[in-house]
Amino acid sequence: MSAPRTLASGFAFPEGPRWHQGQLWFSDQHDGAVIVLDPDGTVVERIAVPGGPSGMGWMPDGTLLVTSMHERRLYRRDAEGQLAVQADLSPFHPGHSNDMVVDAAGRAYAGNIGYDFNGGEEPRPTCIAAIAPDGTATIAADALDCPNGTVITPDGKTLIVAESMGNRLTAFDIAGDGTLSNRRVFAQLGDHIPDGICLDAEGAIWAASPYAGQVIRVREGGAIVDSVTIAGAKPYACMLGGADGCDLYICCASDHNPQVTVKDRTGRIDVARVAVPGAGRP
Repeated sequence: MSAPRTLASGFAFPEGPRWHQGQLWFSDQHDGAVIVLDPDGTVVERIAVPGGPSGMGWMPDGTLLVTSMHERRLYRRDAEGQLAVQADLSPFHPGHSNDMVVDAAGRAYAGNIGYDFNGGEEPRPTCIAAIAPDGTATIAADALDCPNGTVITPDGKTLIVAESMGNRLTAFDIAGDGTLSNRRVFAQLGDHIPDGICLDAEGAIWAASPYAGQVIRVREGGAIVDSVTIAGAKPYACMLGGADGCDLYICCASDHNPQVTVKDRTGRIDVARVAVPGAGRP
């Protein structure tokens, strides 16, 4: 593994990274835009999202889906680049809408914070909403402690979510109709508070642990088998990508308070080389 280096900087609060068609996509949440980076760190596109973007994914036809944190909506982006409401998530999300994963059928699973984090409200359990390709939304799983980063295994049979306030990764079986069942602990993480996550080809999870200043590699059962330490900032999310899938992209910022991040713009994308590529590569 190589030490992390900074690929791009000057952002407010980068989160929710995705590797898509040879580029890194991420949400600059506090700047209200999805950012697209070329592998050399050049910004090639900025997509304004009302209410601030968070989780994103793509439907089978290539349509971008992205959550709006403060509007608590799921947007889709059409071929002309215009955003339209795919689903209203406010009946399901008491806190701002957050990270999301989209399955091979175009079904989205979107979590939410569940409480007013920046306002100092006490944490309380909340849900993951499932949004069908036609925009119909239902509760997929409830009683989760701040469902955050989420991945689906390449076979489409398992969903794994970071429960940030539960200090754990939790797994569900996915039925053919998208129903989640057989809830179980994938990994209990001790003092680590997992935020954004990604899955590698060996079935291990890389999880950003912002308060530890690390991104940790975790196997099912909870063994931490590798880590990347971030200097001068906190890592909030991560994604495997690059030409061979072994570049670990890490979203970093010095603070999570929007009043600080928008002014200071210390957000950056770091990248480290790892041995095992991302899951689901050809």
